[in-house]
Amino acid sequence: MSKVTKEKNELDVEKLTEELLISRKNGFFDVTDKEVSKADSFCEGYKVFLDRSKTEREAVEYAVAEAEKEGFLPFDRKKKYKPGDKVYYNNRGKALILAVIGEESCREGVRIAAAHIDSPRLDLKPYPLYEANELVLFKTHYYGGIKKYQWTTIPLAMHGRIVRRDGTHLDICIGEKPGEPQFCVTDLLPHLGTEQMTKTLSKAIEGENLNVLVGSRPVRSKKGSNLFKLNIMKLLNEKYHIVEEDFVSGEIEFVPAFHAADVGFDASMIGGYGHDDRVCAYPAIEAALRCGTPKHTVLTVLADKEEVGSQGNTGLASSFMRDFICDLAKQEGMEGYEVMRKSKCLSADVTAAFDPTYASAYEPTNSCYLNNGVGVMKYTGSRGKAGTSDASAEFMAEVRRLFDSNKVLWQTGELGKVDGGGGGTVAMFLANLDIDVVDVGVPVISMHSPFEVVSKLDVYMAYRGFLAFFQEGSASV
Repeated sequence: MSKVTKEKNELDVEKLTEELLISRKNGFFDVTDKEVSKADSFCEGYKVFLDRSKTEREAVEYAVAEAEKEGFLPFDRKKKYKPGDKVYYNNRGKALILAVIGEESCREGVRIAAAHIDSPRLDLKPYPLYEANELVLFKTHYYGGIKKYQWTTIPLAMHGRIVRRDGTHLDICIGEKPGEPQFCVTDLLPHLGTEQMTKTLSKAIEGENLNVLVGSRPVRSKKGSNLFKLNIMKLLNEKYHIVEEDFVSGEIEFVPAFHAADVGFDASMIGGYGHDDRVCAYPAIEAALRCGTPKHTVLTVLADKEEVGSQGNTGLASSFMRDFICDLAKQEGMEGYEVMRKSKCLSADVTAAFDPTYASAYEPTNSCYLNNGVGVMKYTGSRGKAGTSDASAEFMAEVRRLFDSNKVLWQTGELGKVDGGGGGTVAMFLANLDIDVVDVGVPVISMHSPFEVVSKLDVYMAYRGFLAFFQEGSASV
């Protein structure tokens, strides 16, 4: 073989490789420094949102306030809307729909980005307050999938609402501002932990032992019982005008007290509580606020209860989103199912990012990586695809084309090894309404921990992806 022929063959191989095979190079090399700067700037707003939205109620309050600044008004099902009108539906203060009316009839369907705004946490039991051995504590019931040992000995803040017997309510947030008291779940010192450390991680800290330390001083009296508990209740009554029974009609959550922070010497990542799934909620909110007048009516849906199965009237297994679409359809003389069967949805939920420290849990070829863009997952689920919506090949191809044509950096992968476990999203509940849906979300390291980590570039690409989806075919592009 001549030298010229050999070089020609080598060049052909390079060309074929470029044309036919997937390149797994880091996504950072596919974007400009200008785009990286935009990503960093976008994420400054996201960090503010993350710190202000540690509960689903707070996320709704934040989104409504931002939407009203942009001209969104409460939805009136009796009113006739025109293209460009902006409305919101606040479902009990814990779920929200932002909608922008499109240029075309709903007969061609709507475009939906659906995220959830609840995160794993510690909820109070109905009768939480007790004293034991001269300390005062709250009994909790953990919410969502957590590793219980991660919630000991970290600073906690108290968030939530208490509704008194007379119907008046009190919103509480303690432990976030400088100088405010914080709380914690205690752990056993290693000097006495020999037996504890022989247990498995799932058994070393029991759910019934996730008790929050809230006080250690008694009422100054030589008479009576429960003087330590009484002192805490006395302080709460003086400041908030509540009695112990008011906890029965309360929704109090204990969440990590630390704030969102840049991670790494290069400040390329964000660490914080609640990335799952507020890291998708924020880009979806911003996309609804910035989409202009879209071709199709667009909906950003922020749902509650995803971490516990999406049940309840603020979760997406309920009818609140379906009924909203039915109201839109009725305005045009249609049935809701006519709109939904033509609608398309990006189920905006996070996926697992490959973590080299725990590489054995992942299948490297089919994993998402930090800085490689927003993840597009055909399916999630557990083991044999249980509890998932498996997107059609046609809709996957449509999303690929859309993202590629708008220079949205994206990747695909699975949630770890096939038999390693798994998890689900709200996609299946949307698919059950005859809506085309695929999971699109930001890869996360240390998911469901009190301090999760994401890439700034990936967060920004989620926003770019949702915005492109909303603006497809419109004059706003």
